[in-house]
Amino acid sequence: MGTKINRGRGKLYRDNNEEFVADIKYQVNEDLDAEPFRWWGEFSLTEYIKVGDDDRYIIELEDGRKGKCFVKKRVNRAVSGVPPRYLYHFKGLESLG
Repeated sequence: MGTKINRGRGKLYRDNNEEFVADIKYQVNEDLDAEPFRWWGEFSLTEYIKVGDDDRYIIELEDGRKGKCFVKKRVNRAVSGVPPRYLYHFKGLESLG
């Protein structure tokens, strides 16, 4: 079946207490052939909120599915003199449910 790619808007929560952190725009890739099921992708924040690098979060997708993931911050400094834009890469730690 291959890889399924979904884009949309979702929500980000802290893993330890499920506290809401921010609204996000995401792209998630789902490997439908993997056992166990694998998913990964990237997201950007719709507003400026400090999100910890190398931390665990819960992502909720537009369709209501949720999953725990590991988040890594990436900085895009393509243009000098412009504030950096942060993208966050994530990797699922369990199946999306």
